[in-house]
Amino acid sequence: MVTNSQAQSIKDLFNKENIEKVVNTVTGKNTASMEGTWIYSGAAIEFESDNLLEKAGGSLAAATAEKQLNERLAKVGIKEGNLSFTFNADSTFSAKASIKSIKGTYSYDADTQRVNLKILKLINLDAKVNCTSSNMDLLFNSDKLLKLITFLSSKSSNTTIKTIGSLAGKYDGMMLGFALQKE
Repeated sequence: MVTNSQAQSIKDLFNKENIEKVVNTVTGKNTASMEGTWIYSGAAIEFESDNLLEKAGGSLAAATAEKQLNERLAKVGIKEGNLSFTFNADSTFSAKASIKSIKGTYSYDADTQRVNLKILKLINLDAKVNCTSSNMDLLFNSDKLLKLITFLSSKSSNTTIKTIGSLAGKYDGMMLGFALQKE
């Protein structure tokens, strides 16, 4: 997915965040560390291929899916600022949504830009990571996002989870997840 940034000045153009984005794009690798606490700032969406983007109606489909995902996450209590992920140097992590917390371990492969989250030693979730020093997108295949939301949501009900599941199924071929900002 292509993002649009507009610089206000030369200083803005060459700030650390913009330079990291250019390096990440050119090298195809994240240059920043996942370690630290990251706060949910909205839904993140990425198409698995440019061809799918064209078939799905381009940026309009992405904007629609992002809006629907934000609405559905809000229904299960996941809103801007009340979901956080903390990744520690010892490969442990915690996630907190409202008052419910989960803990687990993670492993990150810098070559593939993928992280494996292991929750309660039972559930493995793989996610794509797009990371700079101040922003991170944690992107899951749609069915995996549904599994994670089920664990994170303290207010979930079967009908709410089914609604998110129908959204995830509708956008097969898209990566759905969380846009996070470093605390």
